[in-house]
Amino acid sequence: MALYLKENLTFDRAKIEVITEDSNTGQGKDLYMKGIFIEGGVKNANARVYPIHEIEKAVTSINEQIKEGHSVLGEVDHPDDLKINLDRVSHMIESMWMDGPCGHGKLKILPTPMGKLVESMITSGVKLGVSSRGSGEVNESSGHVNNFEIITVDVVAQPSAPHAYPTPIYEGLMNMRGGHNVFEVAKEATQDQRVQKYLKEGVLRLIKDLKLK
Repeated sequence: MALYLKENLTFDRAKIEVITEDSNTGQGKDLYMKGIFIEGGVKNANARVYPIHEIEKAVTSINEQIKEGHSVLGEVDHPDDLKINLDRVSHMIESMWMDGPCGHGKLKILPTPMGKLVESMITSGVKLGVSSRGSGEVNESSGHVNNFEIITVDVVAQPSAPHAYPTPIYEGLMNMRGGHNVFEVAKEATQDQRVQKYLKEGVLRLIKDLKLK
C-alpha cells in the first residue's frame, strides 16, 4: 500500500543556495533556492532508506512533467495530504537532477502571498529548509522505500537542531489501521467526554505503534 511520505532537510543539510537571476520579463530579479531536495542511499531521520534508483526515477518523472509544460508547484510547510493548495503556493520547481546519490533541484520563489512571505524571511536572514512530499511503499523491516513518487518539494522552517525531526504524527496517524477514523473523531472531540476518551485511546495506540517514549 502506498503511504504518504515527507522528508525534511535543514538549510545546512540540503546545502541550500539562495540566488538571484535577472527576470525573463525584464522586471527586476527572480529569487531561487537551490540544493539537495532528497537524499538517497542513507537511512534518514524517519528511519527510511530511499534507494538511489528510486530517487532517479522520481527525479526523471518530475523533469518529464516540467518538459511537458506542467507547473510543479510547492507550498510553505506541509499540508495534510498530497494535494496542492493554490492559496498556499510559494514557489515552482524549475528543474531536478541527480548528483551522486541525492536528488538536487532548483525552485523559483513566486510573487504570491506565501512567496512574498518566503522572500521576506530569506532577505531577513532566515534559513529555510526543504521537504519532499510524495508517496511510496515502505518495507517495515528494512525501511527501504519502493515505487517512490515525488509530488513536490515544499519550503519548511529550520528546526532547532539538525536531524531532530520526530516521526511525523499526522503521517503515522493516517497510515495506521483506523487512523483516519481517529482523525475524524478528533475534529468532533470538543465537549463530548466519550469522544475524548476514544480519542485518547487512539492516540495512545498510535504512540505505541510508533514506539515513541
